[in-house]
Amino acid sequence: MMKRLYMNIIFTNHAINRLYNRGIAQSDAWYTFQHPDGSIPGKIPGSKKFYKNYGKQRIEVVAKQNEKGEWVILSCWSKLIGDGKPMFSRQEPLLARVIKKGLNKIDKLVRKKKKQS
Repeated sequence: MMKRLYMNIIFTNHAINRLYNRGIAQSDAWYTFQHPDGSIPGKIPGSKKFYKNYGKQRIEVVAKQNEKGEWVILSCWSKLIGDGKPMFSRQEPLLARVIKKGLNKIDKLVRKKKKQS
């Protein structure tokens, strides 16, 4: 389970959702932020994009300091170095896929029964 406060760094709900959906460990995002290979200004005023290369994979983290001076992770993603494509496919969360699959099966059964009637 991912936490909003991890190792004294605040993660927004958006960032936690992105980590979960993209299959990135919170510890990898934290490590990228704490020990980046580099950083550049982010698109949001006052934010920074931190990045770290792990072989052919690059994790990027966008963070900004809040009014108290605390660092807040806003978003995170992973991509292959060189082609700019995401490292992980953007899948629906597991629960949503299971529900959708179940509903499809129920729909097929209902249609089959209607055909038989």
